[in-house]
Amino acid sequence: MSGASQPSPLPVNDPVSNYEKLHRIGEGTYGVVYKARDRTTGEVVALKRVRFDRSRDGVPVTSIRELRVLQACRHPNIVGLKKVVTGSQADSVFLVFEYCEHDLGRLLDTLAGARRGFSMSEVKCLMRQLLEAVAFLHDHWVVHRDIKLSNLLYTHTGHLKLCDFGLARYFAPFVTPMTPNVVTLWYRAPEVLLGSEEYDESIDMWSCGAVLAELVAGEPLFPATSEGECLNMMAALLGAPNERIWPGMSSLPNASKFVFPEQPYNFLRRQLPQLSERGLHLLNCLLTYDPDRRITARQALRHEFFQEKPYPKQPADMPTFPSSHDTSRTGAGAQPRHHHHHHHAG
Repeated sequence: MSGASQPSPLPVNDPVSNYEKLHRIGEGTYGVVYKARDRTTGEVVALKRVRFDRSRDGVPVTSIRELRVLQACRHPNIVGLKKVVTGSQADSVFLVFEYCEHDLGRLLDTLAGARRGFSMSEVKCLMRQLLEAVAFLHDHWVVHRDIKLSNLLYTHTGHLKLCDFGLARYFAPFVTPMTPNVVTLWYRAPEVLLGSEEYDESIDMWSCGAVLAELVAGEPLFPATSEGECLNMMAALLGAPNERIWPGMSSLPNASKFVFPEQPYNFLRRQLPQLSERGLHLLNCLLTYDPDRRITARQALRHEFFQEKPYPKQPADMPTFPSSHDTSRTGAGAQPRHHHHHHHAG
């Protein structure tokens, strides 16, 4: 290594053979994730193998970006990157993350099957943790770009941790067009659906609104399978956007391809009767068409919704759930009760 190269704040000298792979948890956006145990400490971790597709000079650009972001982002509500380890082949690299038992997507499905969801004080606890993570990212000029329930991991101590920074991008220095095809459709902001290439961190706030609605209702707010269907669902539920409420909308790349129905009414109250007036107000502030008028994460944290009864639970008082082997794509795998269960492939 040349003396000029920057010292890495993460140790890279460890071989991956120091970890015993327990089972495959799933596919992250950019790589396979395993549950593993550190042979020296016995600690259970999530191992994410870094993919080397479409790399420049043998280094995967997305993964390097993810590493830079994760190194900068140390926060109790963000999945911590412990270290980077090398595989047997020269080109294989593994990221070692803290291990979380569940993801909220799968957890909500399980609860729905049991005909229960999160209580309002639990929803507030989860939303507050999500907004803390997002505010921290935005303070550090990072847009997550893929906030969705399955990227929200949940620990047995009641803590929410935001993961999968594969798409995160520093937003301050960039004037280059960003890639429009980011974020799972259900959580995608309208300006992204309309092809905007100059979006900013406010796209994460729309996603937070979709998460809030889903935690309250137990099902996604806009479960669309195409961009057009998603925009139609938004118009049907929130009222159709126009230049008056969203200046500049008509000049977005896909605006001419899409004709909104005449629909001036907002039906969120009918759709989510569980929400108080203040809860509904916060949701409308998050699901605001005009990105410039959308609430910020810091503003949302100060919203009266979090200061009224029922008050947010403390993480320590949050429910715990039995671990299952029905593991998710994100790294929120199962914690087997006994070590001899680790033959499961996940």
